[in-house]
Amino acid sequence: MQGEAGDAAGAVARLAELVDDMTPVLGSDHPYTLIARMNLASMQGEAGDAAGAVARLGELLDDMLRVLGRDHPATLFARLNLILGREQTGDEPGVVVTDLVALLADQVRVLGLYHPDTFATRHNLAVCRGEAGDAAGAVAAFEELLSDHLRELGSDHPETATIRGHLTYWNERVAEGDAHQSTDL
Repeated sequence: MQGEAGDAAGAVARLAELVDDMTPVLGSDHPYTLIARMNLASMQGEAGDAAGAVARLGELLDDMLRVLGRDHPATLFARLNLILGREQTGDEPGVVVTDLVALLADQVRVLGLYHPDTFATRHNLAVCRGEAGDAAGAVAAFEELLSDHLRELGSDHPETATIRGHLTYWNERVAEGDAHQSTDL
């Protein structure tokens, strides 16, 4: 709550204290400790230390893979956070797309196509496709995502409105590309 109230640096300090307190009591491999570490890494990124958050998430993911396994929902979520963190620290959009495609396949297999985390990955993948230069691919992904959101969550869900906005944006990028192509002929 401290971070949500605008004090990300203070939240990082409190979460670091919490992890330090939890580790000797519960152990570094306890699921609650792992979750606290993920929250710390996420807040660290929000506080402006994306590189530090990525490093922390990388260590955390190694531990989660060892303790929880590759298919645990928390491990899958940590993978998403790490991929998005790496995107913020400069990974090429094409690399991010490749990593998100691999994650999405695992999420669909484990969680299903309509799980909220799977929806989040699909959303991020659509954006990254567009940022990697594939505006038409972003449109196709957002059209499919919109259809699934309408069916599963309804037209009034806030995420449905967000997807419509992204779809409009990427459709405009496609139209601009078509206009540039036709004027170049």
